[in-house]
Amino acid sequence: MTVVTIPENVQGTEPVQMLNMLKFADRRLYIEEYLPAFHRVMEILGLEAKVNLIGNVLASVVADEGEEWDAILIVEYPSAKAFVTVATSDAYRDIAEQLRLTALSNLKLYMTRPFVL
Repeated sequence: MTVVTIPENVQGTEPVQMLNMLKFADRRLYIEEYLPAFHRVMEILGLEAKVNLIGNVLASVVADEGEEWDAILIVEYPSAKAFVTVATSDAYRDIAEQLRLTALSNLKLYMTRPFVL
């Protein structure tokens, strides 16, 4: 099972946006199999997540040498707790996790919230 630790200062009931930096091993597998499997997990858990952005990376403008990503994905969860519930669930492990591991050669994942000005 995936272990996810969220710092106490981001826990709560406010929505979070997860910024996913994706490097594909198999783009087709990610889009055609992983994403539907992820949606099945969300249905099983009775949770909703909203895709705010999915886009191809055109160029690395400011990045470490050799750092290349194929796509970004921003998914909004109702709370940090909801994200942890999904990421650590048996449903995610059994239905979607292996597809994600096979479809991606690299992943960075950042939990964010909008700035409050």
